[in-house]
Amino acid sequence: MSELTKNVKPLDDFNWDEFEKGTTANVSKEELDKAYDETLNKVSEHQVVDGTVISVDKKEVVVNIGYKSDGIIPASEFRYNPELKAGDVVEVYVESAEDKKGQLILSHKKARMSKSWDRVNEALESQAVIQGYIKCRTKGGMIVDVFGIEAFLPGSQIDVHPIRDYDQFVGKTMEFKVVKINQEFRNVVVSHKALIEQELEAQKQEIISKLEKGQILEGTVKNITSYGVFVDLGGVDGLIHITDLSWGRVDDPKKVVELDQKINVVILDFDEEKKRIALGLKQLTPHPWDALSADLKVGDHVTGKVVVIADYGAFVEIQPGVEGLIHVSEMSWSQHLRSAQEFLKVGDEVEAVILTLDRDERKMSLGIKQLKEDPWETIEVKYPVGSKHTAKVRNFTNFGVFVELEEGVDGLIHISDLSWTKKVKHPSEFTQVGAEIDVVVLDIDKENRRLSLGHKQLEDNPWDVFEGQYTVGSIHTGKITEMLEKGAVVQLAENVEGFATPKHLVKEDGTQAQQGEELPFKVIEFNKDSKRIILSHSRTFEDAQREEKKAARAAKAPRAKKDETPKIENVAASTTLGDLDVLAQLKAQMEKGE
Repeated sequence: MSELTKNVKPLDDFNWDEFEKGTTANVSKEELDKAYDETLNKVSEHQVVDGTVISVDKKEVVVNIGYKSDGIIPASEFRYNPELKAGDVVEVYVESAEDKKGQLILSHKKARMSKSWDRVNEALESQAVIQGYIKCRTKGGMIVDVFGIEAFLPGSQIDVHPIRDYDQFVGKTMEFKVVKINQEFRNVVVSHKALIEQELEAQKQEIISKLEKGQILEGTVKNITSYGVFVDLGGVDGLIHITDLSWGRVDDPKKVVELDQKINVVILDFDEEKKRIALGLKQLTPHPWDALSADLKVGDHVTGKVVVIADYGAFVEIQPGVEGLIHVSEMSWSQHLRSAQEFLKVGDEVEAVILTLDRDERKMSLGIKQLKEDPWETIEVKYPVGSKHTAKVRNFTNFGVFVELEEGVDGLIHISDLSWTKKVKHPSEFTQVGAEIDVVVLDIDKENRRLSLGHKQLEDNPWDVFEGQYTVGSIHTGKITEMLEKGAVVQLAENVEGFATPKHLVKEDGTQAQQGEELPFKVIEFNKDSKRIILSHSRTFEDAQREEKKAARAAKAPRAKKDETPKIENVAASTTLGDLDVLAQLKAQMEKGE
C-alpha cells in the first residue's frame, strides 16, 4: 500500500449522491433508501406481468420486471422462440418475490399457460397465424407447443407435399393456423399446410389461367400411386394417369418414373374450377402402331408376351404399345367351351399367327392353334371308318356319350351303341366323365366335325347266337328282376333279358309271380332286330293241360271204318302244338288200320 493511501478511511456518513449531484442538502441514508424503494415496482406474487429481456444465453434468460432484482428463467421455456433477444418484452409469472437467496423467481411458461386457452380459441376464431414449437413425433403426426399447450399437427397437415422424413421437423419453430378445438377434452389441432395452401391458391389460379391443351411443361414427380403419378408444375399439381405413362401396359408406375425426377409432360385436359389437370407422358413419343413394320401382314408369325388374360382370350404384346388378341377359340382346335386360363398365363412368351390386322383401328387378332395342323383336314386317314381307338369321356347327354379322341377330334357314342344286351337308361350307368373307353369309328361327318362311334361293335353280336338258343316254344329258367306297370323283366342268363306281360305271369295256382322268383318261361316271340324276347310262364303249364285235354277227346271219339277216310275240318284253325300232336296220332291209327 502506498504512503498516500494507507491512512485514508472513507467517511461513514458521506453522501455520495449529493456529492455527484453537487448538492449540499443534508439527507440521511435511510431517507434515500426509502425514496429508492418507492421508485421500484410493487411486485405481487402469482401475477402475470411484462418484463424486458436483459440477456439470453444457452442456459438462462435474465428478465427485468422493474423490481430491485432481475429474474432468471430457464432458456428451455423459450425454445418455441429461437429468435428471442435482449430488449424483447415477454410475459412472466411471478412465482416468488424472493427465495431463500433473495432471488426473484419468474416463469415464462406459466405466464403463457395462464392465458393460452383464451389465445388458442381467439386464434381459431380470427384465423390468425401463430407460432409453435415442434416438440416431438407421435402416432400420425407431431406434438406442437402453442402458447404452452400441446397441440396435435397431423402428418397430412405439415406440408402440401407428402412428408417422407418427419424427424427433420422436430425442434423447429414454425407458423401454424388453429384448425380444430375440442372444448370438452381441450384438444387442439393445428396446420402448417393451410398457410401454404393460402399462398399457393393465388399461384395456382394464375398458373391454371395460362394453361392450354397440348402445352408441354416441365414438372417434378412428387408422388407415385397405384393409379398414376402426381407432378408438381411449379405451384400446381397435375396427374398422369397410369394409362398415359406409356404406350405399353404399365402394372407399376414406379417402373416408369421415380420420386423427385424432372420430366416433360403434355397437358391433356384441365378443369379450372376444380383445379384438376390431366397430364400425359406417352403422348410425347410417337404411337408404336405408327412405327409398326409396313411388311407385317396376315399369316405372318410373331412372338410376344401375354400381358392381360381373361376368360375370352389373352392380349399379347408383340412390341411396346402394340398388342394382339388371341381369342380362346383360336387357342385350340377343340370345340369344347374353355377358359383362356387353361392354355396361357400372364408373362408367357408365345408364338402366334396374325389372323387379322387393322392399322387404322390399331387392332390385331392372333391365333396359336394355326401353328398345329388341323386334325380334320386328314380325318379319313387317321380315323377311317371301322378303325378302333381309345377315347376319353368328356360329357354325357340323355342320348349318348361325347368323347375326345385327341384335342380337336370329338365323337359321339349313341346310347344304343354302348351294349348289345344291357338296356342302358342313361350313359352314366355305363361309364363316367374322364374315363377311357374303347371305340370303333362308325361314320365321319367332316363338315360338322363329328365322328359317330360305337362301343358294342368291338364285340360280335351275341344275338346271332341267341337266335338259335331262344327259339319260339323253347323253355328256359328265368328270374324276375324288375316289376313294371306293363310287365316284368326276366333275367334268362348273363346279359340276356326277356319280358313277360302280366297275363303271362299268372302261376298254376292262380297267383301272380313276384319279383325275385325263379320260374320256367316259354319263349313266345324272338325278334333279333329289336333285340326282344317275349316270355310266358303261364304257357308252360297251360299248353301241357291243353294237349292232355285234346288227347283225351281224341281217345273217346268212335273209330272210323277201314275204307273211310276221317274228315278233318278247319285244320288250319289249329294253332297249338297240342293239336298237331293229336293229328299225328290220328294219322298213325289210320295207317295201322290199313
